[in-house]
Amino acid sequence: MGRPREFDEQAVLDAAMDVFWAKGYEATTTEDLCNGTGLGRGSLYNAFGSKHRLYQESIRRYAATKASAQLAMLAEDRPIRERLRALMLGVIDADMADPGRRGCLALNAATEAAGRSEEVTALVRRQFADLEQAICDLVAIGQSTGELPTGRPARQVARTFQSTYYGLRTLAKVTDDRGALLDVVEGAISAL
Repeated sequence: MGRPREFDEQAVLDAAMDVFWAKGYEATTTEDLCNGTGLGRGSLYNAFGSKHRLYQESIRRYAATKASAQLAMLAEDRPIRERLRALMLGVIDADMADPGRRGCLALNAATEAAGRSEEVTALVRRQFADLEQAICDLVAIGQSTGELPTGRPARQVARTFQSTYYGLRTLAKVTDDRGALLDVVEGAISAL
């Protein structure tokens, strides 16, 4: 029988997630992960197997924490436009307050070829699909109640909004112009 782990796995995953989020998959070294998590190389590899497996687990952790918090925001009981605006304003605030301007880990993983594998692609695709479905559900509700126009299919509206959302996340990584980001939000809300 092996020794029980002497660390909190969720805390280690949070720390590893922060390292990958800040540096990206390719630039993250084993030493970075050891320093970030407080684990030795042997403990890290015994627990997670490889850097790539730890990356996958970090993306899962991101989905379970950060992405699920955004989905919960969309489920709040208030007008549809307010929920969608709050989603976008929330990420502007978070992204601009982050000194490292890390953006969205899932979006970063989708665009970084070095860490991408079938497993990583599937994890990111799941996060994107979950957000798309939540937005689509909101749009359909808004269209059925008359809060939103019915001229376009709900799925099309959701996909357009989601593309704008991820574009906003990318812009927030490189601009200090909050007004420009707010223009994107108001444009997206008015296009609903």
